[in-house]
Amino acid sequence: MESDNEFKKEKGCIGLAVINILVFAYMLIIGVAGDGEYMSTHGAIYPPFMLEKNMWYPLFTAMFMHFDVRHLANNMIMLVAVGSYVERNMGTIRFLVLYLLAGLAGNILSFVNDIYGHLYTVSAGASGAVFGLVGALFALALKNRGNIEGLGARRILIMIIISLLIGFTSAGVDNVAHVGGLIAGFLLGFLLLVHRKPVS
Repeated sequence: MESDNEFKKEKGCIGLAVINILVFAYMLIIGVAGDGEYMSTHGAIYPPFMLEKNMWYPLFTAMFMHFDVRHLANNMIMLVAVGSYVERNMGTIRFLVLYLLAGLAGNILSFVNDIYGHLYTVSAGASGAVFGLVGALFALALKNRGNIEGLGARRILIMIIISLLIGFTSAGVDNVAHVGGLIAGFLLGFLLLVHRKPVS
């Protein structure tokens, strides 16, 4: 009975993971998910193509697309692991709003950085939104006297630093989207909890 209640509290988190997995499966069925040209014409972010076509929906759709199984698995594990804490303490609607807005913020910042830096790469993935959840979790802990469901703010901060370091020392990682999502998630974490007390 307890597990049923926990599932209901985390239905948004599970639902997002399922959507990401289904989109990846669909992309595999109709083409080659890891191919840059294929990805950019099916919703991934590629600034030259988007500007040429005056097309902006990839800023949203890209957060549900992944290049390979490892890329998908890494993001979904983090989504479920961190998202479960955030959703239980925020509620499903606020959790979904935060996830989508943080993902959009990360993608917009990445898009602008690519334009001004002339870094025309194809980008996709849920990591900007997932980093937004990490940022929100840190905000939740700070708002709840430095602790959220046994997770201390210091421990969360260390996790953030390690995750960013891994990203900045790895090739092919959209670190700008990570930072954008993280900052947006942190700020939204405070804004969306104005009238809601976190679970101790």
